[in-house]
Amino acid sequence: MTRRLRPAARGFTLVELLVALTAMALLSLMAWRGIDAMGRAQASTRLFSADVQALQAGLGQWASDLDAVAVMPSVKALDFDGRVLRITRRWSYADPAATDTQAAGVGLRVVAWGLRDIDGRRQWSRWQSDVVRTRAQWAQAWQLAEWWGQNPTEALRQGEVVIAGAEDWQIFYYRNNAWTSPLSSGADGTAASADQAPLPDGVRLILGLAPGQAVSGRLTRDWVRPTLGPGGS
Repeated sequence: MTRRLRPAARGFTLVELLVALTAMALLSLMAWRGIDAMGRAQASTRLFSADVQALQAGLGQWASDLDAVAVMPSVKALDFDGRVLRITRRWSYADPAATDTQAAGVGLRVVAWGLRDIDGRRQWSRWQSDVVRTRAQWAQAWQLAEWWGQNPTEALRQGEVVIAGAEDWQIFYYRNNAWTSPLSSGADGTAASADQAPLPDGVRLILGLAPGQAVSGRLTRDWVRPTLGPGGS
């Protein structure tokens, strides 16, 4: 009886192993690049979303501050000096001196908007004072708001919030059916910086948003005084 010899098992040659390893390395590199690209895309999307949300929140706060502007005797409600827009606004707060933790009162805050140089970049920012309850406290807060826009101390920086990168900004008031600079004489013949200058019918914000962020270019936002009726009264 004749026996057949089976062929001996043949292994991979060194060249075949090198080719296989090279192919696996290429596949791993392609997979890593895909994962890395997905990670960068997700990070870019999160950054874009954060920039948009910060700007939206800032513009919402801008309108809220103007809506709550307080017109009171011996207290300046609104002032723009070319650098900082200062607003005296109404503010509801919890009274820490009350025994009832839910007790609330109504006071004032001075808020300021302006461009600040932060870490080498100009940033559109907002600052607010503590709640004020007396004329003296308001006067001090009003002065602090001006200092914040010029050369703020570390303590003053604690009250600021950065909104968005911006290269420049402009403010206009709407009075007597025309947009005019707050730095010019008022339409009623009084200086716009007078303590009891009438509140404008509207405020226009023109913001030059810096490039390299989610939203850039010129942005215009108009605010209209809520108590303004259809006939302009």
